[in-house]
Amino acid sequence: MKLSKTMGLPDSSQDLSTEMDVDAYRRLFPLRFFERHLSESLRPDGRPLGKARDTIVNLGLVSSADGSALAKIGSTTMLAAIRMEVMSPSTDSPDEGCIAVEFHMPPICSPTVRPGRPADEAPVISKRLSDIFSSCDMIDLKELCLVSGKAAWMGYLDIYCLDADGALFDAALLSAVAAFSNLQIPVVALNDNGRIVAINGEQEENASINEKEAVNKEKRKLTLKNIPFALTCILHKKYILADPTAEEESIMDTLVTVVLDSSDQIVSFNKSGGNALAGSSAIKSCVELARKRGKELKQILGEMDID
Repeated sequence: MKLSKTMGLPDSSQDLSTEMDVDAYRRLFPLRFFERHLSESLRPDGRPLGKARDTIVNLGLVSSADGSALAKIGSTTMLAAIRMEVMSPSTDSPDEGCIAVEFHMPPICSPTVRPGRPADEAPVISKRLSDIFSSCDMIDLKELCLVSGKAAWMGYLDIYCLDADGALFDAALLSAVAAFSNLQIPVVALNDNGRIVAINGEQEENASINEKEAVNKEKRKLTLKNIPFALTCILHKKYILADPTAEEESIMDTLVTVVLDSSDQIVSFNKSGGNALAGSSAIKSCVELARKRGKELKQILGEMDID
């Protein structure tokens, strides 16, 4: 198959693209290959420039976690799991619990991640996720308080990247939101030493917790508000590409990520890599694409009764 036949290019003995296989041309001249598609407002995977990849979310896949979810955006795959533990609250916030976020990129997720060498993106994404949850107030940390000044919940959110095919932050955030929606706050009670401890499923069935000992008698869900959604775009010349693949990110490296809450208010705007300037027109276009994407994700989560 010749590139000229595949992409509707004119035949020319001077044009190398007419004389080589499409895949070889894509490997040798990736930017030229993509730009020829972009000139026709189409991407090599068949998507229009502003369209995100197909998205799937599944809940409760990790039985040992208190809440979990798997999110797939195209091939990019994230598994999020939450484990709750009782802690002593800080003196600065005696009526609040805490959420700790850790993003992991094991070597299986990408050939660019080497065994024994942590991926550079991992701590950056961990920090950005923590900042988003703090700034959008998705979780009322007071809901995690058990006994003021004495006991509160510490939520450990671990997100594992299973396949890193672009837009990692978007998929990580989506998996985290879904995992929090699946979270069941464990039952806790006073032990013989007067300390609050979590009661696991087997103990719930076999142990008798009387009215005096019980702190909460049954599992409960968190109230989620101002749920954040993210969309990453590539800025390349006059083009804006929504939800890029890893290949697109490696070729056209100016990335813009817009995070909106469920009320379409901007929570975060982040630009990384490249020399392209994000002008007002480009920013507005990215925000509009993010709003459209937010509606799609709300619908996906809404089908699972996630408010």
